[in-house]
Amino acid sequence: MSTNLTGRVFLVRHGRTPLNADGRLRGRLDPPLDEVGEREVAELARELASHRIVRVLASPLTRAMQTAQAIGEATWLPVTALSGLLDRDYGEWAGALESEVVERFGSVDAAPGVEPIEAVLERAREVLEHQRSVLVHGDVVLVSHDAVLKALLHALDPDLDADLRQRTACWNELWPSDGGWQVIAVDQLPSGEPVEGR
Repeated sequence: MSTNLTGRVFLVRHGRTPLNADGRLRGRLDPPLDEVGEREVAELARELASHRIVRVLASPLTRAMQTAQAIGEATWLPVTALSGLLDRDYGEWAGALESEVVERFGSVDAAPGVEPIEAVLERAREVLEHQRSVLVHGDVVLVSHDAVLKALLHALDPDLDADLRQRTACWNELWPSDGGWQVIAVDQLPSGEPVEGR
């Protein structure tokens, strides 16, 4: 019963990488965080440590794992990698400027070889649904990627823009609600001075 679920889910985007800074599609490429990204996730970890986090899960890609590990260290929790949280597979377009792909094909979705957004959503929803039983103990953090978070948030709340903003090292907050999920907050950043270059 949802009345017994006291925790929430924080959907977190990883910190900035050089490819983010250049506006390039990341996908399954595996760049680490840059200096800005490292500062972003340090702030994020401090913010989330004030909550009752009991589980930290992440995409196995380096940028997500670095973000999750900062949160794990701040909350004294181990980090588990899950392939369901992997970034969208952009195939041969990984590393390309997103603006050039959109100019050529009209949208990233239309580029040949790109993982269908329905497939991205299916695997992300499966990970999310598996967290319900843990929420009786506290909050769960899922660290993933821009494309994954946008697809999931829009599916949970169709009133949200399908291309809603997801800044690096932001979080979104979900509460379980009558067998579904209620989106409480979107694209949140830690309190205090913003980090340059987001």
